[in-house]
Amino acid sequence: MTQVKAYSAASATSGLRPDTVERRAPGPHDVAIDIAFCGLCHSDVHTIRSEWGPAKYPLVPGHEIVGVVSRVGDSVEGFTVGQRVGVGCMVDSCRECDSCLEGFEQYCEAGNVGTYGAVDRRNGDVITQGGYSQGIVVDENYVVHIPEGMDPAAAAPLLCAGVTTYSPLRYLDVQEGDAIGVIGLGGLGHMGVKIAKALGATVTVFTTSPAKAPEALALGADTVVVSSDPAAMASAKGSLNAILDTVAAVHDLNPYLRTLARDGALIQLGLPSEKMPPVDPGQLIRRRLAYGGSLIGGIAETQEMLDFCAEHGIASDIEMVTAAELDQAYDRMVAGDVKYRFVLDVATL
Repeated sequence: MTQVKAYSAASATSGLRPDTVERRAPGPHDVAIDIAFCGLCHSDVHTIRSEWGPAKYPLVPGHEIVGVVSRVGDSVEGFTVGQRVGVGCMVDSCRECDSCLEGFEQYCEAGNVGTYGAVDRRNGDVITQGGYSQGIVVDENYVVHIPEGMDPAAAAPLLCAGVTTYSPLRYLDVQEGDAIGVIGLGGLGHMGVKIAKALGATVTVFTTSPAKAPEALALGADTVVVSSDPAAMASAKGSLNAILDTVAAVHDLNPYLRTLARDGALIQLGLPSEKMPPVDPGQLIRRRLAYGGSLIGGIAETQEMLDFCAEHGIASDIEMVTAAELDQAYDRMVAGDVKYRFVLDVATL
């Protein structure tokens, strides 16, 4: 075991404070990583504050991890000391169910093992601890390569926000010329715009704030619709092939469904902590619409996404924060005061 510095929460109201966490000695298939950067995800806030149910405290959050390999197990073949690597939202799965065998570990039928706050079934039933720490040890099958030339800090949010938007776009088989809508322009939304544009789609951003229109256009959106304006929403009726909904607050989906053309789909990515208004099934039936959801991406798909982003020069727009600024950053995330993703400089631990 090795102890590393970390920041953890002791309760739903404690905030994040300096701590230490134990990391196991690398086994034959493990990769030990010195963490350089870790993105701050809104799901970190939900989890730490027990908004998605009681968390297991003390808890070190962080599942957008970029660092350098410091040690590898004797049987590791795909990684060597000194390589820049990443770890996303999960560090294990059953590896035996159909989902795992097909490369969709995020849908593991036994439940994937989250990077933090989950039972590490293979290592003494301990609770996993995340990337707001100096180091981590992860099975090689759940580690990805960060492409050469990619800014490591800006790459960190790709391991959640990037793959969370990339995966449904690939599932929908988005092609050049398709019309894609993105609801919300936060950490997920701004990545959805960039990736959809790189796939050749025309992109419409829905926002409740007219002030965000210039930002959306600067990110590559072709059209901005202010969703609180009924006339603007009416003008978009039937214009889109698919929509990514990145909003984690309660909102009515029915106005957005009206903007879909026949055979369109709305994919839910944001997860509100309270119940959403019901979807009108009549809208789905009359135009053969689909309403679905998508959860992050598998390991191979995460690597594919990183390579795609490197090829197209895509990275997250970030603001760096120090460890001492974590509580303030959480409050700013809740207030929507970030463009578009915070990243922790782990050296400040």
